[in-house]
Amino acid sequence: MAENYERRHSRWYEQLLLGVPFQLLVGLPLVLLIPGLDRWGWGFWHFLPDFRSNTLIAIAVAFVVIMFTLRRLNRFPGAQMVAYTLPTVSIVFLLAVAVLFFLREEYTRQVLFTGYLACLAWFFAGNFLGRRYRRMKFAVVPVGRATRLRGTKQFDLRHLEAPDMQGIRYDGIVADLHSSELGSEWQRFLAKCTLAHIPVYHVTQIRESITGRVEITHLSENEYGALLPSAFYQGFKRLTDIAGALILLPLLAIPMLITAWLIRRDSPGPALFVQTRMGYRGRPFKVYKFRTMYCDRKGRGFTEGEDDPRITPIGRVLRKYRIDELPQIFNVLKGEMSFIGPRPESMSLSAWYEKDVPFFSYRHVVRPGISGWAQVEQGYAAEVDGMIEKLQYDFYYIKHFSLWIDVLITFKTLKTIFTGHGAR
Repeated sequence: MAENYERRHSRWYEQLLLGVPFQLLVGLPLVLLIPGLDRWGWGFWHFLPDFRSNTLIAIAVAFVVIMFTLRRLNRFPGAQMVAYTLPTVSIVFLLAVAVLFFLREEYTRQVLFTGYLACLAWFFAGNFLGRRYRRMKFAVVPVGRATRLRGTKQFDLRHLEAPDMQGIRYDGIVADLHSSELGSEWQRFLAKCTLAHIPVYHVTQIRESITGRVEITHLSENEYGALLPSAFYQGFKRLTDIAGALILLPLLAIPMLITAWLIRRDSPGPALFVQTRMGYRGRPFKVYKFRTMYCDRKGRGFTEGEDDPRITPIGRVLRKYRIDELPQIFNVLKGEMSFIGPRPESMSLSAWYEKDVPFFSYRHVVRPGISGWAQVEQGYAAEVDGMIEKLQYDFYYIKHFSLWIDVLITFKTLKTIFTGHGAR
């Protein structure tokens, strides 16, 4: 019976059209030919001096980087590929120009710009035409915790009524493999799916992919060990943080001085807010932020909603666009923080959470960040119930600790900065 089951998109022509081969065999030649023909005419490939070959190599490398970046970003929950295509293509081409400039290599600006437009058109068209194929389709075995799963824009979940796929092709099967309700018929069904090379996923794996959170209550010993972040990427990220801070500080020096002056004019008190917080590997450090509250008004150790009377008029604007976080660039330079990571909590809140939230201290295995996965997905959380959910986001970030999730968080953070949406 296993031969009657077939995985979705498993046929050779589907794998060719929907995978990397089609991108490299059709998309790459297209984005090289269009700008080359437009500037140099037919047969330009017969004569390739340095300025031509450098330009074409830059376009080709940019295309491959963009392709793999978008494919990796699409794996994370809530990734809107249409929204991230323009910034991804733009940033990669700007990096290509920077490399050519610093290496002092000759290139043709018109051809490189046309290649940029061709890449934009190709990847936007791919996003539009491939939407229905990128939405994952899973069959759900209706027992145990799997019955509570619900579909999203990225996941089409179909709950089976019997141990039969009824001729429908799926990307995989989802089941609560630890449930006592998983009878012999369903077990034989899962075995047939495995023999037909259709992957079978435990419900926890799919729930994490849907929600972007690692559930603490179902954290096994193996999963706990998998949360150990890559030492190599930690080192690479530290170098990137230093380079980014050194570039941003001169550019933001005048805006930060103007902000400090506006704060002092708006209300009495210092321009900076300094507070001791729990940091990397559980070490306390002093975090720097622009002051957004009145100095003479007392309250709890966290912000009490959007209408907190302690927040100054200028403070509301600073919070909305995350401008109050800018002084933390100095914390990044000192190695106490990163641009991306879990939010550092005050010592009093950390002590409170340690008592009530399991595994809270494990979030300190990476450097705290100015922005992070929990901030862009959930927002600010202060009470214990909200903190447990936030900790689940932090664990997801640590589990998937990589360049790709940092790029996605950067895009989401920039959206908040420029629109003010989702800030508090």
